[in-house]
Amino acid sequence: KLLDNRQGFFLRRGQYLPALDRQRSWSFHPTVRPGDTVQAGSWLGWVQEHHCRHQILAPVDLQGLATVERIVPPGDQRVDDQVAVLRDPFGRLRPVPLWQSWPVKRAFSAHAERLYPEEQLVTGVRLIDTFFPVARGGVACIPGPFGAGKTVLQHLLAKFAQVDVVVVVACGERAGEVVETITTFPEMEDPKTGGSLMDRTILICNTSSMPVASRDASVYTGVTLAEYYRAMGLDVLLLADSTSRWAQAMREMSGRLEEIPGEEAFPAYLESRVAGLYERAGLVRLHSGATGALTLIGTVSPAGGNFEEPVTQATLKVVSAFLGLSRKRSDERRFPAIDPLESWSLYLRQLEPFLDRRLAAGWVAKVGRASRLLRRAAEISRMITVVGEEGLSLEDLIEMLLGELVDAVYLQQNTFDEVDGASSRERQVLVFDRVGKVLEAPLRFKGKEEARGFFQGLRQRFIDWNYAALASDEFKRLEAVIINDLR
Repeated sequence: KLLDNRQGFFLRRGQYLPALDRQRSWSFHPTVRPGDTVQAGSWLGWVQEHHCRHQILAPVDLQGLATVERIVPPGDQRVDDQVAVLRDPFGRLRPVPLWQSWPVKRAFSAHAERLYPEEQLVTGVRLIDTFFPVARGGVACIPGPFGAGKTVLQHLLAKFAQVDVVVVVACGERAGEVVETITTFPEMEDPKTGGSLMDRTILICNTSSMPVASRDASVYTGVTLAEYYRAMGLDVLLLADSTSRWAQAMREMSGRLEEIPGEEAFPAYLESRVAGLYERAGLVRLHSGATGALTLIGTVSPAGGNFEEPVTQATLKVVSAFLGLSRKRSDERRFPAIDPLESWSLYLRQLEPFLDRRLAAGWVAKVGRASRLLRRAAEISRMITVVGEEGLSLEDLIEMLLGELVDAVYLQQNTFDEVDGASSRERQVLVFDRVGKVLEAPLRFKGKEEARGFFQGLRQRFIDWNYAALASDEFKRLEAVIINDLR
């Protein structure tokens, strides 16, 4: 029921709808008693919302310690009903309903301390999880030219990331992309809970036809909602698509306010606004002792794929993972089109103890070796364009073929395949270990044709293996065939 469907193609001016159903009842379960001491963001009770416990928080603007004067017994409550009454340090009584109100441009600070991210966020995308990991509570950006697959990649992250809540901000997006999300997500299964994917997803729609002021507010609304769920001890993933259109909205508003422009007419405070947004992400310890994480991944749409433009450069100064999309890889249908040579992640070294402990000993060193091989293979490929394959030694050809094998069987994934669309952590470790065995194997060939034939067959068997369900008979059979090929 969207504004009673009386709006036509566009929302009419002055039409409003309450964000929460005022008539619906929620089963409230208190967790404090009269006389208990609480502070801003403390948990007073909870209601069940789909798969998670929705904690009812003490007002976030509460100053100092407050005393619980009254708390309702367990039972059904509406969002406007008072479930608790608190007495603040100044002797004033503060009624607490089920809902919270907060200005979106102010950080939602309801935690005891910020923590150093030390764990990996599993996204299901092999290229990201292995080569350019993102920390739980970290920040990353996905810049790339139009049509390189930014929105599709974000949809993949929304579907398969191992989190409790996903907030998708469609900032200045085309209406068709928003409609696709609304229609497909309810029919998809959440890999973590088995319920509908829409049950864990918050979608903030702000299409390109909407006012620039609402486009500016949509990103802040998304990060505030994400902070709110983080304050409940949940893992939240915020996907902002795209921050370039958010920055363009700021540029238009700045121009109308006749402010002094900066580079490319963006406001002079562009960098501080971008930094302020990404700094609201992070891993925190709550007053209850639980931890909550907000991971923020924003896409950037630089005109012509120019990463030197102001929005991209301002973003690169604050993020710790750069997942740059390549037009060349996109045109070659190598998806996800993240450029393995241009992208980087500071989290790879930061998470080294965690990765070596949870995945495999020496994991980061193995990833470094594969990365060096990919760079060497790219150099040899460029060399061929100059001297031709005839001027290439057999050893150099084998190195290039090994790099192409890693690219084809590990970096690329088939989004439309039920199995290969998302790769679990267990499967990634197993497949990457098998790929590593190929890189370490003493391969000897009589000539270049024999080498090409061997790698062609091996690549196809790896691809077939990627399409087989983990631990199935077909999976075990193909693994045995691959092992036999290396003997």
